[in-house]
Amino acid sequence: MTLLSKLAGAASGIAISCTAIAAQAEVLFWSTQAKPVEEAQAMREQVLSGYTDGVDYQPNDGGPWITRLNAELQAGSGTIGVLGALHGDYSAMDPDNLVDLSDLGVTASSDTFNNLSKLGTDQMQYVPWMQASYIMAANKEALQYLPDGADINALTYDQLIQWAANTHEAVGEPKFGFPAGPKGLKHRFFQGYLYPSYTNGVVRTFASDAAVTAWEKFAELWEHTNPASTNFSFLQEQLLSGDAWIVFDHTSRLAGAFNERPDDFVAFPAPAGPTGRGFMPVLAGVAIPKTAPDMDAAKALVAYMLKPETQIATLRATNFFPVIDVELPSDLPPSVQAAGAAIAKMSSAADANPGLLPAGLGDKGGDFNRVFVDSFERIILGGQDIRTVLDDQKATLAAIMQETGAPCWAPDAPSEGACPVE
Repeated sequence: MTLLSKLAGAASGIAISCTAIAAQAEVLFWSTQAKPVEEAQAMREQVLSGYTDGVDYQPNDGGPWITRLNAELQAGSGTIGVLGALHGDYSAMDPDNLVDLSDLGVTASSDTFNNLSKLGTDQMQYVPWMQASYIMAANKEALQYLPDGADINALTYDQLIQWAANTHEAVGEPKFGFPAGPKGLKHRFFQGYLYPSYTNGVVRTFASDAAVTAWEKFAELWEHTNPASTNFSFLQEQLLSGDAWIVFDHTSRLAGAFNERPDDFVAFPAPAGPTGRGFMPVLAGVAIPKTAPDMDAAKALVAYMLKPETQIATLRATNFFPVIDVELPSDLPPSVQAAGAAIAKMSSAADANPGLLPAGLGDKGGDFNRVFVDSFERIILGGQDIRTVLDDQKATLAAIMQETGAPCWAPDAPSEGACPVE
């Protein structure tokens, strides 16, 4: 080998080494969120470009995400620096595989979210990152019919029922709107709102006496509900048409009304029952696997994701809302302004009682939802006896839980193995 070729080889080796060092300087952000091309690009260009040390943002479907993570954990070393995923993804993991972030000094403004992030331990296993949810909205014409002393940002179910009744009586027709149509998200209301608010559970308490009371209360509300709700799926349409004045739905399904006529509507938190203000957060968090190659760089990125300016940039990029108290810029769409404020009040309420998305059900998720839809159709639409229906559906629900082996999720108490239907 000539001297020239030796020098070239050495130079090449140095270049490769430098490239490797440069590559290592970028934190690999391995995420199940912001997967669509537009969102991923917005994450890189609008959210993470402000992080001076460099980030390699790589979103993936849940399967590849967990496969690579598990491979690195089993090998005892890896390249993933920071994880981004939903609460349900983390709750299915062994907490020992995640780094304790308690001393990082960054938390959500919601104590409820911070407690969820501990995954049943006394340590922060992930840091809440962003959230979406379902809220309520009303035509401002309906506000004059609120019960005396009622605070729209802290309603109870009894007050909501009375409000709907007052409005019904005043205008001569039922004005509460519910997404009971074929594509409506009615099952999420029962799983994440009604049941947590009255039973402090979803699976364990499915057929409890408290659940009977919950259905009785919903039946009272249904008396003042537009009967055409069985065809309603996106309540923004009924708000705009005037077919409904008081509604419940996902933020994305109310956006059109607020963006088209922002001065006509108001958004507010879901009501509370005897066991708290049930609500269903779609909560995502950032975590660090114990195999992260540069722990300091990973922790710096986690802290960066909770900065106010980063949270707002994330909202713009993903339509997921901040988990910290921030003042939303005035140039955001009216729907984002309205929903963001309602979600913040709901998630930080002292009586907040989150009913999380079902987890661990695999391809039985649809069957699980069907139990609640069938119960609604038999009890509310069919007028069948509540106790009889719940006892009947209880067997179906128990079979699903046993077949999947899915453990309980909040607000149900934790279980060893399949969540029991008590």
